Formats: sequence, C-alpha cells, structure tokens
Amino acid sequence: MTGQDQPHILVVDDDDRLRDLLTRYLAENGFMVSAARDAAEARSSLAGLQFDLVVLDVLMPGEKGVDLARSLREGGSKLPILLLTALTETEDRISGLEAGADDYLAKPFEPRELVLRIEAILRRYTEAPKPVAETRRDVVESAARFGEFMFDASKMTLQRGDEHIYLTSSEQALLAALVKRRGETTTREELHGMMGGNAVDPGASRSIDVQVTRLRRKFEEDPKQPRYLQTVRGRGYVLYAD
Repeated sequence: MTGQDQPHILVVDDDDRLRDLLTRYLAENGFMVSAARDAAEARSSLAGLQFDLVVLDVLMPGEKGVDLARSLREGGSKLPILLLTALTETEDRISGLEAGADDYLAKPFEPRELVLRIEAILRRYTEAPKPVAETRRDVVESAARFGEFMFDASKMTLQRGDEHIYLTSSEQALLAALVKRRGETTTREELHGMMGGNAVDPGASRSIDVQVTRLRRKFEEDPKQPRYLQTVRGRGYVLYAD
C-alpha cells in the first residue's frame, strides 16, 4: 500500500458527474482518491504519484481505457486495474482482460459493489503469506508444479526456478481455484464464483476462457495443446499438476 491506512485510488472517467460521484463515494469509504478525465491526464498522474489501484473507464475520447491498460502492462506496470464497461460492451470487457486488467464492472452498477471489487483486488495483492508453522499437508495442498513452474497458492506466486512470473490478481485467484480443485473438472461459473465474482454474470464464461488462455501462455510449453490446464468440452476446465 502507498499509505499506512488509505489505499490510493486513481479514478479515470470522462463523465464528469460519474467521476465526481465515484471520487466522493470512495473517499467516504476510506480511500485516498485522485481523478483524471482521460488517459493523458491519467498518465500524468501515474508519472508523479503512487497508486494502489486504477479504476479505468473503457470508452473515453482519445486513448481508450483498454489501450491504456495494455500500454501499462507492456511497460511492466503491475498496478491493479479495474475496468468500468457498459453492459453491452462484451468484447470491450474481454479485450480489457486480454490487455491485463484484473477485473471489470459493468455499468450501471451500485457504488458499494465497486468498493467490494476494489477491496477484493487489493486483498489478493496484499494478502500475507501463511505462517511458517503450516503442516506438510497444507504445503502440498497449496502448491502445484507444472514442469519447470511452481505455483504457491499461499503466497500467490508463480516461479520458474528463480524467475518470478507476473500474474494479475485475477490470474492468481483463478490459478488458486484450479489448484484447489486439481484433478477435478470445474465449470466456468464455479471458477468465477470461487474468484469472488457473480456466477450469473452474463460475461462470466467468456471471462474465464480469456483468463485460462492467458494462464496457459505463462506455464504451458504449447498453449494450443496444453498438458496441464485442459479443457473438458461442454463442462469446464481441469488442472493436472505434476
């Protein structure tokens, strides 16, 4: 966290009314908040200040929110990103996840849900590792190896030897859910629910598909012919660990 008690949130939205509403509401709920009306202003803020999370509108004049998210990830930024999208913009939501966003929230939404989504993302990023005094069974159940890669669900880390593989908070949550159900077929809706999402979200299945594709690129030798994270046609996904 950038502050001792208050996470610093950057709200980026070209809608003056919504931006002001979100800024006030988040401030009233314990966050330090800065605001930007477009990607250019957001870049200026990001260059000069430290943030814990960005709330980013997808459709903005000039540089789109998805393009900004992709640019941040390509530049090596690990800053959590929550996208705000219109309910009908399914492909924009998918594009956002593919660009490296951690989560999305469809408009219109209840401000309280936004707070809960932000808290869930920050919790995934800052959750402390388990105590050293965990049992061997705990260690085995929270860790999984895929060839040269090791995922530790207690720390939400993916390693290849000494190399740390970056995962968004959503990818961490999905891989942890798959590790918990290793060897078992789990539906997309179940996985979405285990990650803290709404299982009846109309975009849930497609979102899981996108996240699975991204995960395969990070530890499968051939993502198109996966050895570990496999699709069970008509049912969902299953993870086989070494």
